[in-house]
Amino acid sequence: MDTNDASTTGRWDGLLLGASLATLDGDGYGEIGDGALAWRDGLLAYVGPRAELPGDPATLADEVIEARGWVTPGLVDCHTHLVFAGDRAREFEMRLQGASYEDIARAGGGIVSTVRAVRAADEAGLLRQSLPRARALLADGATTLEIKSGYGLDFDNERKMLRVARQVGAELGIDVRTTYLAAHALPPEFKDRPDAYIDAVIDWLPRLHGEGLVDAVDAFCEGIGFSPEQTRRVFEAARGLGLPVKLHADQLSDLGGAGLVAEFGGLSADHVEHTSTDSVRAMAASGAVAVLLPGAFHVLRETKLPPLDAFREHGVPMAVATDCNPGTSPLLSMRQAMQLACTHFRLTPEEALRGATVHAARALGLADRGVLRAGMRADFACWDIGHPSELGYWLGGRLATAVHIGGRRLA
Repeated sequence: MDTNDASTTGRWDGLLLGASLATLDGDGYGEIGDGALAWRDGLLAYVGPRAELPGDPATLADEVIEARGWVTPGLVDCHTHLVFAGDRAREFEMRLQGASYEDIARAGGGIVSTVRAVRAADEAGLLRQSLPRARALLADGATTLEIKSGYGLDFDNERKMLRVARQVGAELGIDVRTTYLAAHALPPEFKDRPDAYIDAVIDWLPRLHGEGLVDAVDAFCEGIGFSPEQTRRVFEAARGLGLPVKLHADQLSDLGGAGLVAEFGGLSADHVEHTSTDSVRAMAASGAVAVLLPGAFHVLRETKLPPLDAFREHGVPMAVATDCNPGTSPLLSMRQAMQLACTHFRLTPEEALRGATVHAARALGLADRGVLRAGMRADFACWDIGHPSELGYWLGGRLATAVHIGGRRLA
């Protein structure tokens, strides 16, 4: 069946005309001038030139929309800690006064301070605080969000976070992918007993997965987090349940985290500033995605760049995400993440856009979105721009004129 033909699929639900399309299907931006984009039952049914439509637009679709500017695939934020309580603005001030990330963490700040706030919040309050952040991301073009746990650090509060993440998706009508990140930091009640805490993390996982709350498993493999051996134990538990893994890898030092992701056939290694060439080769062989998080790089004023040339040389896909979190990346715009990736990491605007769509979807194991192609999900964003490169150019402002998820326009 040719899904680019209304005669074989029936009348379309919607048809957008007039804008240029950046399909990202093939080389370059995949540009189609004076394009047409149609959808039916939540999937794209026609993507091509307006002049090649198989008939009068008024007879082809229930709704015909005249547009201008450009249309891209919806943006995919593949790494967020969006569900949290409170903020850490005071820590931001401390860093500007000279305190390091490690200094703040060892003084009882950092992740553990957000843990206290999350534990004190009830489910309704946590949802109430999290929804505005999700809405901000959607308003700037995001159509899929990943949300991690990791600020509960006990069974009930990790469960609460994952439940709230699911509620964010239900409330906003979007696809939220949940990631279990209980191995994020050592909670106070397990002080000096990290192996015992990993035992607990592994014990909680089957119960949370059984409730349908876990799509993937993550850990923080770092000197101030968990060792490669402890991370391996978490990954083995995930593999036993058939869950994919990803990792906060090689952010502050090279502990071989990205190579561990590759060994387990994981979806992605995230941060990756200190990743070695050997680990890059392993990622290339396994198909893992390198998720670049320029927001944290920017806020922490890091200087060690990820091995970008090695990723390009070995064909490792590079995704871009916000890492939205209260401590090191209070970033509420995928477009701003793209701009920071261009500025700090020297990605081209095309690389940044692919990183926020095609490769970000791959980092979540999703093959049904990220490009504009018939048969894919009808997730797309309309932009008031003259060329797609502007998405990686403008600092701030409002460029999105409409965002559609499964063909449904967000209010």
